[in-house]
Amino acid sequence: MLERALRKNSVKVTFVLPADTPPAEVSVVGDFNDWRPGVHPVAPRKDGNRAVTVELPKGSTHSFRYLAAGDHWFNDDTADDLDGPNSLIHT
Repeated sequence: MLERALRKNSVKVTFVLPADTPPAEVSVVGDFNDWRPGVHPVAPRKDGNRAVTVELPKGSTHSFRYLAAGDHWFNDDTADDLDGPNSLIHT
């Protein structure tokens, strides 16, 4: 699930996953972090889910995917669109 908070020139996007889906370490990787695993790991939050927030430029489009332990790549079903194997988010 994606949550968004508008700023003046940017959008804070929160990537949210259930606590146990998948039951392993997960990070968000995309063109906004040069597809580097571990830069944006999802972490537990008080509501029982896991999340990480990334600030992106307003009016832009970004490709991303989730990467879990064991080289397990997966997409976000709530993404704005798909681009080949990647999820897309429009800010």
